[in-house]
Amino acid sequence: MERTLTILKPDCVKKQLIGAVINQIERAGFRVVAMKKTRLTKETAGEFYAVHRERPFYGELVDFMSSGPCVPMILEKANAVADFRTLIGATDPAEAAEGTVRKLYADSKGENIIHGSDSAENAAVEAGFFFAAEEVVRSN
Repeated sequence: MERTLTILKPDCVKKQLIGAVINQIERAGFRVVAMKKTRLTKETAGEFYAVHRERPFYGELVDFMSSGPCVPMILEKANAVADFRTLIGATDPAEAAEGTVRKLYADSKGENIIHGSDSAENAAVEAGFFFAAEEVVRSN
């Protein structure tokens, strides 16, 4: 089993799509092993996305991610990282494949509903940012 981290972003929460997106995730065979609803401050959003600090979109991303509540989750499945990135689709919903989360629900490249880790190594680091070990429910 492999784990990945996802965040249902503030636009997903605001549009009341949490249930619909989780349903799509579970139908794709992922098990939710940790989940919480939280609100990032600008400081914590900046810390989480520090890898993008030098990119032109960093400030806008931090502002957006701290604009409202979000729902981070740890997901588990064989080949979780790659399968999840396929499920959510391209960052730009206009380029996302039909049936993907972003194609179905996202409005723009900036407000794209959902985050997915890009590697198993980053997934472990990102999961540790949001969850203590005792908050993760081991699957059977």
